[in-house]
Amino acid sequence: MKQGKIVRFMGGAAVRGVKRITILLAAALLFFLHFANVNAMSAEERLAELRGLLHEHAYRYYVLDAPIIADGEYDALFQELLAIEAAHPELVTADSPSMRVGGAPLPEFRQVAHRLPMLSLDNVFSEGELLDFANRAGKSLRQEADISYVAEPKLDGLAVELIYQDGVLIEAATRGDGMVGEDISAQVKTIGDIPLRLRRSVSGRLEARGEVFLDKAGFARLNRQQEAAGKELFANPRNAAAGSLRQLDPAVTAGRPLRFFAYALAEPERFALNGQSEALRFLTECGLPVNPLSRPCADTRAVVAAFDDLAARREDLPYEIDGMVVKIDALALQKRLGEKSRSPRWAVAWKFPASQATTRLNAVEFQVGRTGAVTPVAILEPVLIGGVTVSRATLHNEDEIRRKDLRLGDTVLVQRAGDVIPEIVKVIVEKRPPDAEPLLMPEACPSCGGALAKEEGGAVLRCGNPLCPAQRLRELTHFASKAGLDIDGLGEKSLEQLVAFGLVQGIADLYRLHSEQLASLDGWGEKSAAALIQAIDAAKNPPLARFIAALGIRHVGEVTATALENHFETLDALAAADQEELLAIDGVGVEAANSISEFFHGDAGRALLDDVRAAGVVVRPAAKSDGPLVGMTVVFTGSLTHMTRDEAKRLAREGGGQVVGAVGQKVTHVVAGDKAGGKLKRARELGITILSEEEFLRLIGR
Repeated sequence: MKQGKIVRFMGGAAVRGVKRITILLAAALLFFLHFANVNAMSAEERLAELRGLLHEHAYRYYVLDAPIIADGEYDALFQELLAIEAAHPELVTADSPSMRVGGAPLPEFRQVAHRLPMLSLDNVFSEGELLDFANRAGKSLRQEADISYVAEPKLDGLAVELIYQDGVLIEAATRGDGMVGEDISAQVKTIGDIPLRLRRSVSGRLEARGEVFLDKAGFARLNRQQEAAGKELFANPRNAAAGSLRQLDPAVTAGRPLRFFAYALAEPERFALNGQSEALRFLTECGLPVNPLSRPCADTRAVVAAFDDLAARREDLPYEIDGMVVKIDALALQKRLGEKSRSPRWAVAWKFPASQATTRLNAVEFQVGRTGAVTPVAILEPVLIGGVTVSRATLHNEDEIRRKDLRLGDTVLVQRAGDVIPEIVKVIVEKRPPDAEPLLMPEACPSCGGALAKEEGGAVLRCGNPLCPAQRLRELTHFASKAGLDIDGLGEKSLEQLVAFGLVQGIADLYRLHSEQLASLDGWGEKSAAALIQAIDAAKNPPLARFIAALGIRHVGEVTATALENHFETLDALAAADQEELLAIDGVGVEAANSISEFFHGDAGRALLDDVRAAGVVVRPAAKSDGPLVGMTVVFTGSLTHMTRDEAKRLAREGGGQVVGAVGQKVTHVVAGDKAGGKLKRARELGITILSEEEFLRLIGR
């Protein structure tokens, strides 16, 4: 459970269903319908129904770790409950979700009473709501001077309390219901981030509160372990962290890659501290990890800037966050503001838009890729996720379908992986209709009708027909894309049209096109036709690495293509290489070596190269460079302002350097643009030289 947060959505769990504005509009609409008496259900009846729903979903989320609705949908229910209770305070009951924090502790663990309650946080979803919070606080304090704040990333994990006596860790507990938690002392002691003895001398009792979580790499690794063991995958890092801490056997917890950030002291005044920023520094001095992105803010304008900066960094962070916690810094002001029944008046959680939602699986389509792989694609009832309407999601392969037990008509939990690629996380089995039909993979290629087969030990069905129309179209699309030769104006729709009219069958046919042929087609004119022919002509003399990447050889991407260019220097030398020579190249593995050898020594590959040469394509050999970047391996991260990322990579290679995508031991330099994130942090940890965009340009003589 997250920092200062009530049952899942009341202040901090990841909003994963509906964009925040949708939640607010939904709550406003429900509020209007109620008071307009459009809804025949009385306020008392609706409140009783909402209490039952929220209690049930909180139990499933916190106790069973098996939610059946998305976070955003829960938020909408809770906002409706708050709206009705605000209008009818006489109907508020002691068992209302607005009166409590979290879920009941598991009975298998010893219960631990918190000496001071672990409260929740109220949510805000916009800059306007944040300013409302600040104005309320200022009015209550009658504060004439500006109030300063502390902004902290809100991680997607589980809130815990650590109790130290004279500097030694003696107990740890989950938040539980805010008043009573679960004893997880043995489990917490397995987490390397948490010191068993504080680094500075502290007499008496110290109660630190923080977040146990899984970072992205650890979450992926844990799910791979779960899959290998034939166990159900965790739906998200928060559930994985909760499940890991709730293992009765601490040895199981020890095998989970849990992390920890501290964010509060229960009684900071005991240590002569005056503010939250001082408390964070004190925790750091004690040896407890504190999120390095936490920062003081002089006023609300600085808070807004911090939120925008955090939102921009979000995707590059090594862990999941679902918003930002905003706290008034001064402890004296916190005390004067005090607390409500479930949350403090001096802090709020400012949430990001949601990135998960539930929807219906209506149908499945099967796409054939350029390597013949047949990929099932889910056709979904359109749903808004993180500000984007999602109607399709990848299902990967047949094994994935069977593992998740997907059926037509199922209600499914969908997320945008990295907030970009939609995928189905799990089936909500409780909502499965009785007539739901199992999903069946095709027996023949959906494009050409050819036979499908799986490679030995593989999970992907492939069409073995090299003349398959779908494969040819994907091959052409890749060749002309930014990952290939980046031929401007030659996208998938244009290629579909050219293939349909018989003007293009393979890659070499692109170089035989004439503007008169294009100008006669629907949607084309003389200018657009001439522009495309000019772009194709400009791609007749590509550099070796770019041409290799454009061919779309399996397991050969930009980095491998660059390694091949550096080793062989010419296309003919590469084409003549045997597998042993390929395997000797750093960065070329067995699978890539097999694919490269098969392509250049196979009939289809040789015919393609001969045809391309006959069409006038001359591949430029690798230039022997004595440039300023010889011997350097470079990674680019963040937003560049003086050039595009592709231009930067080209300049680096022209300067004699190698360009890779990930920060590792062999990287010598990282070029960091605006809003650089996780790669920059990793580079600092490894002691790698970091250059600004301007320093990089000066280095290459620009």
